[in-house]
Amino acid sequence: MDVNAAVAAAAAIAGLCTGVIAMLAFRWSERDQARPTRTSLHTDAALPPGVDTVLSVLRSSAVVLDESDAVVKASSAAYALGLVRGGKLAVEPMLHMARDTRRDGEIRQVELDLPRRGTGRGEALAVSARVAPLGSRLVLLLVEDLTEARRIEAVRRDFVANVSHELKTPVGALSLLSEAVMDASDDPEAVTRFAGRMQIEATRLTNLVQELIDLSRVQNDDPLEDAEPVRVDELVAEAIDRSRHPASTKQITMAVGGTTAPGAEGAGDLHIWGNRGQLAAALGNLVENAVNYSPARTRVGISARRITAPGGDLIEIAVTDQGIGISEKDRERVFERFYRVDPARSRATGGTGLGLAIVKHVAASHGGEVTVWSSEGQGSTFTLRLPEAGAVRDRSSTGPDHVDEDDDRPFDSEPSDQNTVIPAPEVLP
Repeated sequence: MDVNAAVAAAAAIAGLCTGVIAMLAFRWSERDQARPTRTSLHTDAALPPGVDTVLSVLRSSAVVLDESDAVVKASSAAYALGLVRGGKLAVEPMLHMARDTRRDGEIRQVELDLPRRGTGRGEALAVSARVAPLGSRLVLLLVEDLTEARRIEAVRRDFVANVSHELKTPVGALSLLSEAVMDASDDPEAVTRFAGRMQIEATRLTNLVQELIDLSRVQNDDPLEDAEPVRVDELVAEAIDRSRHPASTKQITMAVGGTTAPGAEGAGDLHIWGNRGQLAAALGNLVENAVNYSPARTRVGISARRITAPGGDLIEIAVTDQGIGISEKDRERVFERFYRVDPARSRATGGTGLGLAIVKHVAASHGGEVTVWSSEGQGSTFTLRLPEAGAVRDRSSTGPDHVDEDDDRPFDSEPSDQNTVIPAPEVLP
């Protein structure tokens, strides 16, 4: 009996010890789970309340660092710029700024040029980095991409420099010619000659100022605000009238072909949806360039047709000349502002170097494009492709003036005798 009592007492003591141990283990586990770990420090919960929401709506790339320089929070833009890699801030100057700010609490800002990821051309990514303390433990880094702003500023700076140079030439010429007129006041023949030169320079200055105004207008205005269906044959006729006098002076034949030819079937059926003034200026510039760069007693052809495209039918207007042509290296830059293939010839014809830039902006703002085919010594073909105003006609693909998408001819193959168009090259843009 005493033995049984001893065994029972021992079992009771063992059970009590087991229960105490289990309770202590449970309490220890709860306290261990509640203790913040290194991993939990890098979750969104480590951010002060509301910070995560604010960072999500910022346009700047945002990175939050803890006291060990580990990334607590980073926006997708920060990863896209290559600022964060492997959970660490990958840009050493920014990392030094974050450490200095964590030490003294001062806000710092700096502009840096970073190598662009994924390119082997050494292109720099211009950024502005700003570091500020976020509470007592975290540091916030905001990075703004300045690359596009820098590019626009460079374009604006070059534009101002070019405008200043272009304005200086005729203004300086007028000043010199006026002095020459004063010195030759007793020579009527010299006065007449100098006055004629002054008129030429004044006209060049007027044209330059007007084209600067036109370029500014097409860049800033929305052409769809005053959009209307514009007849292509009327645009062609207006462009020809604009260059009729210089063409007749050089005995250049203005040939109209395709659907826009007078008397052609469906001559008034092609329409473009857009701003009539801008479209007329763009086509007028193409025709004027063709006349200016064509030798005497040659032909300039203008034709339009409808082509089928995946996004809807397009109107294609081609202007072809038999001029000096454009070299391959110049072909890529002819649509730049103030760029001239032949500066001496451009100045002789009064060209400003802005005409094709205006054409490019008008085409882009109307949802189209302008391309060029050219061969030195054989001539050039500039082609405008613009969306058709679909509401003005029945979109039937079986109409008499339908042109298959695979047809690469810029003009009709059988124009009338009165409107014979110069043959187009076999390879077109």
